[in-house]
Amino acid sequence: MTTLELDGQVALVTGGSRGIGLAVAQQLHDLGASVVLTARGQEALDEAAAGIGERASGIAGKADDPEHREQVLDTIAQQHGRLDILVNNAGINPAYGPLVELDLGVARKTFEVNVVSTLAWVQLVLAHEGLGFRSHGGRVVNVSSVSGAVPSEGIGLYGISKAAVNQLTRTLAVELGPEVRVNAVAPAVIKTQFSKALYEGREEEVAADYPLGRLGEPDDVAQAVAFLVTDQSAWITGQVLDLDGGLLVAGGSA
Repeated sequence: MTTLELDGQVALVTGGSRGIGLAVAQQLHDLGASVVLTARGQEALDEAAAGIGERASGIAGKADDPEHREQVLDTIAQQHGRLDILVNNAGINPAYGPLVELDLGVARKTFEVNVVSTLAWVQLVLAHEGLGFRSHGGRVVNVSSVSGAVPSEGIGLYGISKAAVNQLTRTLAVELGPEVRVNAVAPAVIKTQFSKALYEGREEEVAADYPLGRLGEPDDVAQAVAFLVTDQSAWITGQVLDLDGGLLVAGGSA
């Protein structure tokens, strides 16, 4: 039986219309929270929110758009009067190949979405007087990647951006304690549309490198995020939790 550990609380999940973000939103909703999703397409968000349940809603926009961020937080303040949980899941990986051939404009865009926007959401949430994030014991979970810990072929810049997210997480945890806890989850290959190029057509071969013998599912990440935003993890902050089926300890990479 589900325990409503987040009953009455409000969560914001960026990149929430599909994959990991959608699974996280569903898990938090199942634990009793009202959930606000963001992503680029309103139609996909509306469909996702309808599937999650009556306490879910969506606001479309780009994670790296300052006006969108402000609109989202103003709407949450007006409709809910508080925010307790921020899950920074929105991210992009538009480049594949060696770093020496990487278009620098693509590099800047990747950092803008994956790193700068993650920090921007935290700054705005803290500054917004209508949310009470600090006073409610706010929790932040950033979605990173195992590629932030070890080089991964073809997705080097993505990994560099996620290494920055890891250090951002640790630094914010130090700066924002004791009122706010900040942690991150670092998945390996999860079976989503976002990661499809890393396993499509060769899933069994890729999974053979994982000691647990399978690739991750969105729910594997969602359950870890749920742990990090409930009181079960009340003495945990500044941590990057690898969700990799044992891949890193076996010497593998994404």
